Amino acid sequence: MDKAKIKLLLAFILFCSLTPEKSLKNQVVDNRSKSQIRKDFQNPPLKFKSRPLWFWNKPLSRSQTRQVMKASKEAGYYGLGILPSYGMTPEYMTPEFLAQYKMAIDIADSLGMKMCLYDEFYFPSGMAGGNLVKKYPDALSKRLDKVDFKVSGSKHFTHELPAGAFMGAVAMDTLSQKRIDLSAFAENGKLNAELPAGDWKVMIFTMIPDSSSGRNHCDYLSPEAVGKFIDLTYEKYYSAFPEHFGTTIDIAFYDEPCLRWVEGARTWTGEFNNKFEKKYGFSPVLYYPALWFDIGKETEAARNMLLGFRAELYAAGFPKTINEWCHAHHIQLTGHVDQEEIVNPVATCGDLMKAFKYQDIPAMDQIFHYGRSSKIYKVISSSANNYDRKFVATECFGAIRKMPVKNLYKEAMDQFAKGINFMEPHAVWYTDDVEIQPDLSPTSKTFGPSLPAYNEYIGRLQSMLQGGEHVADIGVLYPIASLQGSYHFGPGDPGMGGIIPAEADYLDIGEMLSLDIRRDYTFIHPEILDEKCRISGKKMQLMNTVNREEYKIFIIPGSQTIQLSNLQKIKNFYDQGGVVIATSVLPDHAAEFGKDVEVQTLVKSIFGEDAYSTTDLTRVTASGNWNTGGFLPSNVLDGRLETSWKPSQGNLKDEWIEIDFGGERTVSQVKIKGNEDIAFSFRVLYQKGNEWIEAGKWDGSGKEKTVQIKAVNTSGIRIVLEAGEPDKVSISELEILDQQSRNIISENKTYTLHTNCYGGKAWFIPAPNSAILKTILDGTGHAWDVRFGKDYPVTGGNLSYLHKRINGKEIWFFANSSDNMVDVPVMLKGKHKLQIWNPHNGQISKCETTIISQTGIDFTRFQLKLDPVQSVFLMPE
Repeated sequence: MDKAKIKLLLAFILFCSLTPEKSLKNQVVDNRSKSQIRKDFQNPPLKFKSRPLWFWNKPLSRSQTRQVMKASKEAGYYGLGILPSYGMTPEYMTPEFLAQYKMAIDIADSLGMKMCLYDEFYFPSGMAGGNLVKKYPDALSKRLDKVDFKVSGSKHFTHELPAGAFMGAVAMDTLSQKRIDLSAFAENGKLNAELPAGDWKVMIFTMIPDSSSGRNHCDYLSPEAVGKFIDLTYEKYYSAFPEHFGTTIDIAFYDEPCLRWVEGARTWTGEFNNKFEKKYGFSPVLYYPALWFDIGKETEAARNMLLGFRAELYAAGFPKTINEWCHAHHIQLTGHVDQEEIVNPVATCGDLMKAFKYQDIPAMDQIFHYGRSSKIYKVISSSANNYDRKFVATECFGAIRKMPVKNLYKEAMDQFAKGINFMEPHAVWYTDDVEIQPDLSPTSKTFGPSLPAYNEYIGRLQSMLQGGEHVADIGVLYPIASLQGSYHFGPGDPGMGGIIPAEADYLDIGEMLSLDIRRDYTFIHPEILDEKCRISGKKMQLMNTVNREEYKIFIIPGSQTIQLSNLQKIKNFYDQGGVVIATSVLPDHAAEFGKDVEVQTLVKSIFGEDAYSTTDLTRVTASGNWNTGGFLPSNVLDGRLETSWKPSQGNLKDEWIEIDFGGERTVSQVKIKGNEDIAFSFRVLYQKGNEWIEAGKWDGSGKEKTVQIKAVNTSGIRIVLEAGEPDKVSISELEILDQQSRNIISENKTYTLHTNCYGGKAWFIPAPNSAILKTILDGTGHAWDVRFGKDYPVTGGNLSYLHKRINGKEIWFFANSSDNMVDVPVMLKGKHKLQIWNPHNGQISKCETTIISQTGIDFTRFQLKLDPVQSVFLMPE
């Protein structure tokens, strides 16, 4: 029997001897001894090093393939992920191409390297290199369309049904918003219905094939359609070299599937209605209007039902279907969606955390410039924490022009400190003809000489940080219910998230915690909060098999809508003495029908009967928020010119920001301050009862823009933008002055506190910033797992940390990606004798520590000293 057949037989016997759960390498516990961990750290084996994508963008030959692969191994790369690209010959998926591919896999096997199966020709995944549209046109993406008509009075309505698959018809009274399902009156290509008296909007919904983007990708919501994509890609590879699956090939990779590739991000599927009715027991058609319009008190719940179900269809349709194929063929699946860095994922993947629910290795993409996706790292790593995954991957560096070598380390430090632990650099090239910078090929004059040391560094990071438990004191609700409740088709650019509600502050709260206050946390998905989180006294515990976390603080980021079951569990946590913090906006809508009052009652029981009151409490609201976060409305009150509020990308005219004083004040002047002299125009309005009255205008430039107004008594001021460059206009600081030139905003309370007799504490911060949040966290009296001895601002990068526990072994990772020297005291909870493990050179030395006791709790204090762009591990002796 030849070598290939023996490998295939052994892999099959091994696979059949394992249960599906045990066959998942992603769940394997790290059982290395401390001596082995030390050995792997000092001289990291190849298996822990990075695995870049490899663009095949030129004619293929055995000699060139072997030359690149051999040089890649010598540079420290453990493996490669072949990415078929433009300029390649032979043609994608021809027998000649598969022969070249097999040759590369054979070479990898001989070199002791692993290969990642990139599943597409270029990207996004789902097109099969153009073969899907040729062979399975029925499997292509679909879109939901709507036509509507205004009908007045009691009359018979008739109209031909638009082209496409009929999905339903609804009449909605424009005054009462009462809705009637007219679907039963559609037959023989026409809608014929009798309408009662009233003013009606009649809507007909159809589903049609969509090729507006020209990508011709599969229907991501349909497992059957995804199966046809698999037939043209994964199955072709498996048929060509089955002996390498589960051996040389251990991972598959998908790239940038996205709901927004369909026009208006209205991605839909033919079985939507049937599957929805099977799950919920009723038809979704009556709620279809909420996808475009406000339908009254059921709007938020309807959108959560429909868009939440679509998110589930995506997760189960695309990644789950491929993941199951991968398991059946002894490999794992990784990959990432497109545009993951935006605040609202409803238009891109539905629900970014749930997108990885059925996927072995959650992943993300960091491209274009340093730190671009920084805010989203914790969402991706939290997905792994929530779903108990060992690995979290990053496709990193793509399309970053003129990148300095040190940024190889900066990016890795920032990402690994936020829980990423599997580096996939972008990219190695088939020849020196590089199309997308940077060129991370071994032959690169800029990066080639640095790659061996860099891969040693990555090897040390990955040998230490893959698997185990993440240790953090804070849980943060992932506010997908509120994001879904605010989203509807039409406004904004779907590729930038469409509608970004101003209260959606969760990414910014995360950055405050990670990079300003430096207290680690995990985002908790609503389903995980319900299903896997247990309240035990003053603690909330994530009850996973491997990643078991424990939170003493739980944060509800700005939300209009929340799942009732989530709020009930948070109330239970508070009732047992837990600490709860809410920011920006308190939820007043339920994600379920008819439960708004219960949500409001629970909010009042946690945050106080006056929770929704504005008395003596400054609140900031806005028409929208910047699409990738970072520009919260509350920034205009934080006293820092370097922060600001910006409306949604591409929007400006009639966008607004509003300050509610919490009571009537006298106003005579409004000042807008900024770091830059940016010209724009705006109107100043003041509130009188329920009416907004114009008080003055500004049109021009200047770092300080002052509008004098006749002294008025008012409860609030609104700034309405009129004109300017949409992507440049921002408001850094806002001052509202009385007749004595006093800033009346600074006189109000910045937060509320409600307590119970069991020690429960609940804070609400309507205008959050790092300083206020830190004050509150310090005021909890909690003994923090990791605490920096003082505020330590840095520039050009970040100072951050990660604490993990692997088989009872404590590991702390501290990273200084900044341009500053760091010298700061740090306290770790508990008594520890520590060693310093340097991932840059593998050296291990003793760490000088002091044991101190505070309120009966022991802490280990040490001085963290790091040069710019340097990191360190702290390990118990």
